[in-house]
Amino acid sequence: VQLQASGGGLVQAGGSLRLSCAASGRTFSNNVVAWFRQSPGKEREFVAGMSGRSTAYGDFVKARFTISRDGAKNSVDLHMSSLEPEDTAVYYCAARSPAITVISRSARGYAYWGQGTQVTVSS
Repeated sequence: VQLQASGGGLVQAGGSLRLSCAASGRTFSNNVVAWFRQSPGKEREFVAGMSGRSTAYGDFVKARFTISRDGAKNSVDLHMSSLEPEDTAVYYCAARSPAITVISRSARGYAYWGQGTQVTVSS
């Protein structure tokens, strides 16, 4: 499955963005999907993940972000609000192999990756 992330951009602190991860090649409705982010000099960090109706979020999210799946569009969205300058990073979507149903907070657990979309939050 090929993943394509979009929706990044420049936003002021306190603002909102919606990232979208579209899948092509086949449906990924049965895959565990997740969003990670990476800033220069830092490791890739788990943001949010979804398996079926179960979701998980990074500790720093603090109810500001919501991950959701659009089955009709074969996509997964990340709605981000109350953005802070510390949220500035390249955001990546990822999916696990279909046989795996557990959300992993480690980037190593994901076999499929999108190309990343830049999110910049100005103060």
